[in-house]
Amino acid sequence: MVTISLFFAIITPSLYIFFFFPFLPILVPPCWALLAPFLIWSLLLREGMEGSDEQKKKAEEGSRNGRFRRICVFCGSRSGNKPSFSHAALELGKLLVERKIDLVYGGGSGGLMGLVSQTVFDGGCHVLGVIPNALLPHEISGDTIGEVKTVADMHERKSEMAKHANAFIALPGGYGTMEELLEMITWSQLGIHEKPVGLLNVDGYYNSLLALFDKGVEEGFIGDSARKIVVSAENVEELMRKLEEYAPIHDRVAPTQTWELNQLLETNASDHATNS
Repeated sequence: MVTISLFFAIITPSLYIFFFFPFLPILVPPCWALLAPFLIWSLLLREGMEGSDEQKKKAEEGSRNGRFRRICVFCGSRSGNKPSFSHAALELGKLLVERKIDLVYGGGSGGLMGLVSQTVFDGGCHVLGVIPNALLPHEISGDTIGEVKTVADMHERKSEMAKHANAFIALPGGYGTMEELLEMITWSQLGIHEKPVGLLNVDGYYNSLLALFDKGVEEGFIGDSARKIVVSAENVEELMRKLEEYAPIHDRVAPTQTWELNQLLETNASDHATNS
């Protein structure tokens, strides 16, 4: 019987127990020798399934995250006259939460700004609002949403938002929204950044602006490749797909490294002047 027990121990996966746990008795009762393979394979199968579930979970999370960790959203401090504008802001906020994407925005608590930021914040993602000191009494009413960073002026506001974001999305908005959008497009053309810029064209709100861009190409003021800097879509899912597929192909005025070096030199010069 001992010989039979050893035979089963050698030819079955129970050998792993003897290899990894040498302190176990070499001669085991025949019944345990017969049961050992099934016990071992059950444990291995369970570990494999748990590992597979964990890998699947990580893969799904990575798929949701995509290429963006944080997106900057430009939008109105008002809600507009159509319910579809507010609906689009809520849908964008929900999509950011689903994909575990943090938000950076202009810091206001009203209008579309308040809707998208509150949705992202309530969904458990980080919200960074950047707002000039002068606008605090006008754009924030009640409690602030997420982290709020105050800056000196509008230019610093745009620079700070751009620094923290991997991509830009413009919802419907007024002059401020359009100015922020156009500056990000211009910075891309100049080579200051290579981040995708998207328009959420809700109910054709930006049709006229997009037509103006096309007119600029037609009249020779905007290059064909530069026109492709900005992408647009009527719903958030399609816009996000276009942003993820975006690859810069336009001719830059200057390399990104040149702008970064100049900015570093300006910062050092400013710090030196302050300390003098």
